[in-house]
Amino acid sequence: MRLSRPFFQIPVLFDVARLQAEVAALPGEAWVAHPDRLPGNSAARLISAGGGETDAVHGQMLPTRWLQSMPYLQQVLAGFGVVWSRSRLMRLAAGADVPEHADINYHWHTRVRVHIPVFTQPAVRFHCDGEAVHMAAGEAWIFDNWRRHHVENRASAERIHLVADTTGTAAFWRLACGPTPPRAQWRTLAWDPGASPELLTEDGQRSPVMPAAEAQWLIDDLCAELAITDDTAAARARAARFGKLLESFLFDWRQLCALHGVGGRGLEDFRRLAGALREAAGPLAEGLVMRTNDASALLVLEKRVLQHLVVD
Repeated sequence: MRLSRPFFQIPVLFDVARLQAEVAALPGEAWVAHPDRLPGNSAARLISAGGGETDAVHGQMLPTRWLQSMPYLQQVLAGFGVVWSRSRLMRLAAGADVPEHADINYHWHTRVRVHIPVFTQPAVRFHCDGEAVHMAAGEAWIFDNWRRHHVENRASAERIHLVADTTGTAAFWRLACGPTPPRAQWRTLAWDPGASPELLTEDGQRSPVMPAAEAQWLIDDLCAELAITDDTAAARARAARFGKLLESFLFDWRQLCALHGVGGRGLEDFRRLAGALREAAGPLAEGLVMRTNDASALLVLEKRVLQHLVVD
């Protein structure tokens, strides 16, 4: 999700000792390799599709057995009053990095990632769009992951963050991005041994076909970010044809939605149209990127739109 600046610190604090005790008590089997197999990166799943050992972003999100064994982490998540999507503990080994990248997938268009450091040291630095911060243990942060970002752990110990994804309520966004009170006035969420927190999680079921209004919204946003790497007459003409291709696709997709609905009828018609867009877009997308993060326009079209038009 795009934000008005790279970083926002949320004015709330957490019980560091309790966080660290619960995380340290996790068995070794809770930790799995990063989905992209990044060296030195591993994770423990806390909220996942069906509560299982999966990194899927669609389906009914439920607490895993690891989160169920961590009552204070449940209180921390419930305390935000938001609906959570996929959430994990993310561990970065001493001396390891998260390479620079931008999050361009469909999942990220409407979701923000909340970071709550559990184990960290000042030599751990989070970089986003030319700015860098150290997120201290027990704090809460969000950042604009549409911008290019990376993490460096130059400390002598591993870094572990609670990392949770949400679209956020209006109250959450007022807290996160509104005026920040003096730190002495920030609320600290204390451990309550008698609490039974209600954890709200996404029911991420999709319709078999992406509704026309959503396809329009995603593609309009992509077009608003479109830029060319070489400002030549040929590149400008190619960008114009790329935009016209997307416009034509939307007209035809809207017609198919009108004819079949989005409940699963006419899937072959939808797949045929999506395939035609994929084939035609390739030659036209050469030299076209996203203005903010320099990501390939074709890759963004694929990851944000084409892969999600029809449920496989």
